[in-house]
Amino acid sequence: MRVSKPFRKRHWFLNVLSSSLYDLPCPVNLSIWWSFGSMLGLCLGVQIVSGFMLSLYYIPHADMAYDSVIYIVRNVHKGWMIRNIHANGASIFFMCIYVHIARGLYYGSYLDKGVWNVGVVLYLMLMAESFLGYVLPWGQMSYWGAVVITSMLTAVPYIGGSVVEYVWGGYVVNTRTLTRFYSVHFIMPFLMAVVIMLHLFYLHDKGSNNPLGISSDSMLIPFHPFYTVKDVVGFTSLLLVLMFFVCVKPEVLGNPLNYIPADSYKTPIHIEPEWYFLFAYTILRSIPHKSSGIIAMLMSILILFLLPFIHTGKFRGLSFYPVHQMFFWFNMSIFGGLTAIGMRPVLEPFYSVGQVLTFLYFFMMFFLPLSLFLWDYLISSENKK
Repeated sequence: MRVSKPFRKRHWFLNVLSSSLYDLPCPVNLSIWWSFGSMLGLCLGVQIVSGFMLSLYYIPHADMAYDSVIYIVRNVHKGWMIRNIHANGASIFFMCIYVHIARGLYYGSYLDKGVWNVGVVLYLMLMAESFLGYVLPWGQMSYWGAVVITSMLTAVPYIGGSVVEYVWGGYVVNTRTLTRFYSVHFIMPFLMAVVIMLHLFYLHDKGSNNPLGISSDSMLIPFHPFYTVKDVVGFTSLLLVLMFFVCVKPEVLGNPLNYIPADSYKTPIHIEPEWYFLFAYTILRSIPHKSSGIIAMLMSILILFLLPFIHTGKFRGLSFYPVHQMFFWFNMSIFGGLTAIGMRPVLEPFYSVGQVLTFLYFFMMFFLPLSLFLWDYLISSENKK
């Protein structure tokens, strides 16, 4: 039952909640793809709760971190489930955010600069959070992943070496490194929650985009019950997929080398990050020069900030650009190809294929928004005839 307006006026929290859930005006034609934003919020909640429960038993020490994770899995009641929820929840989180970003690219949501830029910041924070969390189990891949990624800071001129020593807390990755990573990993979700509120503020201020990319001011409906139903369907589907990975295929998205305790004297033959970082890892290793590779890897993500400024089409999104829709799916195939190549060793032909896909990735990311005016020009020319 709805809360009465006089009661809401006396309780500001209920007023904000009502305006966000009940009375929020939304376009009438939103599809299920718009539910992934709410699903990302659910993912964050699951990760915070499961992470807090794990933190009750985890010990951030180089000599005890690995054993504490094994203790959680084997001896804590339902500890295996909580650990699998947290580990696979990160993968589900990235699945949702990649679909969310792809939807924004396809439908031109990036033209709302405030919403889009804050969203990209959230994406960067999520990548940092997942990297920190991947180090905490202190297995072989965790340890050497931390060594490789943090060593990239040495590419920073003049201060790179000092920054790395500060991050490590010494001259090598050690207990102080693990403690610092654990502390930041614990506090980062709460910082993300604050940024999410800013993201929602911009979204509610501008209003949601829609599949047609046109103004929907004359066709608005309340968020509840029309879109809460869709969100419930999305939440149910997400939880079913998560529990499939937790109970049926708990290790399919992980790396078996991480069940070997960290050993600084034995470097794995093939070091690779989690699957959601593989596209950036392929770009990094496709460029022989260290600094150039790091810059290219960073630009593969930071390029998202440029999209609102290089959009040249008259219409918002690709709904009225059939040729560019094919280009969009080609770009998604390139992203999948980069991910697949990242799983392979740095040998031919994988190395050369990775270089080609790296070039195509940047070319298509610039080509799609910059070439929209060509289609508009051709259509206008046909209409004049």
